[in-house]
Amino acid sequence: MFDLRQTSWATDSRAEDRATVRERLNLVTRETRFSLVQDILGHPSGLPTLKELDYVNPSRSQTTIRQHLPRLVETGIVEKVELPEERRQNDLPYTFYGIIEEGRRFLEEHRLLRAQETLRVIYNRVEKIAEIERYEPAPRPAR
Repeated sequence: MFDLRQTSWATDSRAEDRATVRERLNLVTRETRFSLVQDILGHPSGLPTLKELDYVNPSRSQTTIRQHLPRLVETGIVEKVELPEERRQNDLPYTFYGIIEEGRRFLEEHRLLRAQETLRVIYNRVEKIAEIERYEPAPRPAR
């Protein structure tokens, strides 16, 4: 009987898969990116804006956050979603970031998904300025 595990291409494929998982874990567990993932999970809607992420990360600049979000999007953990034009309102955000289903599975599989309810309690305890309080109930895209 032919055993696929003994072929070099199957071995190479598993090695590539392990390397990809390692790279993805390395990317996600970097302090700033992991903090962003936790902040997204803790947001009441699970879809915070850049400004909300910036606000709950006072030790990081908005530029730093802007640099890390695309990396999380590229690795398939986070998605950038926009509110359709017909639902947009003046002075309210229309671009949001959320954990995609594949990203959630990856985080769970590697025990990186903290208790979402605890993260939401923490998020709700953060004292917010008026602009951030106005953003929280803003319309969000359906997912």
